[in-house]
Amino acid sequence: MAKLFVVPTPVGNLDDMTFRAVKVLKDADLILAEDTRTSSVLMKHFDIQTHMQSHHKFNEHKTVDGVVSRIKSGENVALVSDAGTPAISDPGFLVVRECIKAGIDVECLPGATAFVPALVSSGLPNEKFCFEGFLPQKKGRETRLKELSTEQRTMIFYESPFRLVKTLSQFAEFFGKDRPAAVAREISKVYAETVRGTLEEIIAVFTEREPKGEIVVVVGGAPQIEKKNKTKNKYKNIEDEDDLSDEE
Repeated sequence: MAKLFVVPTPVGNLDDMTFRAVKVLKDADLILAEDTRTSSVLMKHFDIQTHMQSHHKFNEHKTVDGVVSRIKSGENVALVSDAGTPAISDPGFLVVRECIKAGIDVECLPGATAFVPALVSSGLPNEKFCFEGFLPQKKGRETRLKELSTEQRTMIFYESPFRLVKTLSQFAEFFGKDRPAAVAREISKVYAETVRGTLEEIIAVFTEREPKGEIVVVVGGAPQIEKKNKTKNKYKNIEDEDDLSDEE
């Protein structure tokens, strides 16, 4: 039975492509690509001859019905984005949802996504985290930052290098300049680097030198103030009880 394959592609180094991903793309009847020009570099590198069709946020509502029809007629379709796993801050959710509605099997291959290596290499707690992706540019941005100011899990954001310093400055305003953070850029590429420190320290770094490449920002969660206060109150109560005992 035909299905939709969601295929992660490298975020930088082409050697991160899996053998299975190459096979699926070669065997598919059609590849949906966020940008066929970008994906053609990958296809040429691995000698993948499968026909590609443009599928991005500006045309997906018009093309999704045709894609569903092709799969239902027996064609296997593979979905790729410019880099990483489709539907993670990239087009893909709509076609996945519509295929599931139509009773079509959807299989997502494991593979590259930018935020996982950024989180692990940040050195910040990663047993629990929240992925925010790109924050709203205008409407709702300040409201979301206020909400996240009390978030105790490690937070992950995607950002453009052109807006990085401005965004970090807003984080410092809403989260506090001493909040620990890490900025990972150009993950798996030749000039990959991770800058760690407080928000204030990282702002100073990228104010002095202009950031370049794909950016992932990881920010530590809010301190558990309430828990600390409860602990203090607990010991205070014990001390009060001791004082009463001495008086007796």
